[in-house]
Amino acid sequence: MTIKSHSAEALPQAALRPPEQVMRLERMGSFFPTRLSFMRTTIRRLHGERAEIRRTRWEIDDKGFGRAVYTVVYGGHDYSLVAFSNPLEPENRTDRVIAKAWDTAYVLYDGVPSTAELDRLQANAPRQEAGRFEASDLVLSRANKSVRLFEHVVERLAAGRQPDPEMLASVGYLMRTTAVYGNGKFGIADRGLIAGRPGLEGPFQAEMLTVWLIRGFTHDLVEHVARARAPQTAVPLERHLKRHLGIGNSTGLGMAPFLINHPVLLNNWMLVRETALARVRAVEHADEAAIDRVRELLDRARRHLDQWQVADERQMRRIECLRGEAVEVEALMSADWLRQPWPWQRLVDASARWSLECQELIVALVLEPYGALVDGLTDCMSSATEPRLRPAMQLAELADLISEQFGWALAYDFDDEHETGQFWYVSEEKLEPRLGWRDREPGAELELPLDVARQVSRLKADMATASGEETVAEFVMRHPQHRNIVRRIQTAQHCPYGEIHDNLIGADCLAIDILRCKLSFFGASKFDPKSDRWTRINMYQGAPLFDEITNADADDWWLPVSEFV
Repeated sequence: MTIKSHSAEALPQAALRPPEQVMRLERMGSFFPTRLSFMRTTIRRLHGERAEIRRTRWEIDDKGFGRAVYTVVYGGHDYSLVAFSNPLEPENRTDRVIAKAWDTAYVLYDGVPSTAELDRLQANAPRQEAGRFEASDLVLSRANKSVRLFEHVVERLAAGRQPDPEMLASVGYLMRTTAVYGNGKFGIADRGLIAGRPGLEGPFQAEMLTVWLIRGFTHDLVEHVARARAPQTAVPLERHLKRHLGIGNSTGLGMAPFLINHPVLLNNWMLVRETALARVRAVEHADEAAIDRVRELLDRARRHLDQWQVADERQMRRIECLRGEAVEVEALMSADWLRQPWPWQRLVDASARWSLECQELIVALVLEPYGALVDGLTDCMSSATEPRLRPAMQLAELADLISEQFGWALAYDFDDEHETGQFWYVSEEKLEPRLGWRDREPGAELELPLDVARQVSRLKADMATASGEETVAEFVMRHPQHRNIVRRIQTAQHCPYGEIHDNLIGADCLAIDILRCKLSFFGASKFDPKSDRWTRINMYQGAPLFDEITNADADDWWLPVSEFV
């Protein structure tokens, strides 16, 4: 993929950071959200269209149970979030994918639903995977309350008081989603139905719109319950507190294989990110506005880091290290230092002395003042290209591609049990990807083909006995087990950022790094790992509220901080 400039003339840019530097799991697991993230793209689009969100139905009882509909005109189409709130016994409340009941369920509906359609959705949406859906149902989601905080906020508002700021900041959301499904799953609309619509053509845009609308519903719900409990004394949640309440999310291994299975899409995401950075690094002189902005945002980032607390020891050590490094960055990054030529190139170069988390924080930081330079690149993040086998290619050329693009894969010794310590499989119970230990868990015979490095190694070994003049077609007829990896290697010729340069079945592979990489592209912050295989995050924390989407500062919520603690 080649990034095309949106201007009449090609924009200056520095050399891209090479894939062998960028596409390592440890670095990818250090990514921060940027202004290119999908949530930021959604908000900018809503802001640009001066979108108005209308609450067209509110059939919620005094205890907070019932249904509601929110409608927005977006890209010339009506979309409606249909929300269902239901009683849930404490013993049935779990964020695990095996759950069968949730506090709330949601559908992003194509259009404005009639009463009959609402009744259909009410019979099916709370059942989620067990329900039946139609092409008018674009996104399916569910969420559970953060019970302790939800009840605390209700109690305080009902008494005419605001919630405890420290408690609110420590959680950061009233509800957390346990899934946001799109792209035809469980019978909802196929991606192809909406892929060409303005505003939804980018990756995960329908899902990101859904989550933002869910956030607004949670705000309305908590205030409604408080008013119903004490109509004489209840007060609304103060705006600055409400804005800091995002939507939580629990994410596990189910999403990890996505980046592995979509090398063209991964390449496009990474290439856009690296191109944006290259454009900013090519800025010879920063104007005073950009200098002031970056210094202001670094101060915000430092406060964000101070408020980022997790129980996971590995991640907490990284945060503590990053806090100290941010002080050093601030000391280096004086206004006079930034007024010298090539400030952002020099800053990126200087960051090599610090941790990977600090290096990637700086990448996100320097992009922020340059929306005019980089925001148009988000149009290049989707892909309709499907990898195809090129059967006429000779094995000599294929061998050259392996040497050029997959030398990293040949460095592993797969006779060493350490390098095959884990295996990917699909859970029979929930049909979700999982990661098992080969020496202690059954099921390795049902392993998913996510062992890219091992497949390359095996292919290379079999190619050693073949003539370089033999075609791929002839070779894969004799070795059909290599068809997919051959196609993948051929695809990599035009997608240099499409492969994770690590052994994904090795004992040292941390799937949490894959999750953080993908979630950073969504725009998530406050990564809170609960193990090396699942994490909690916060989505849309700091983002504008429904009635703030037209404000001039609607896009100014990178790494939000609690101003009230």
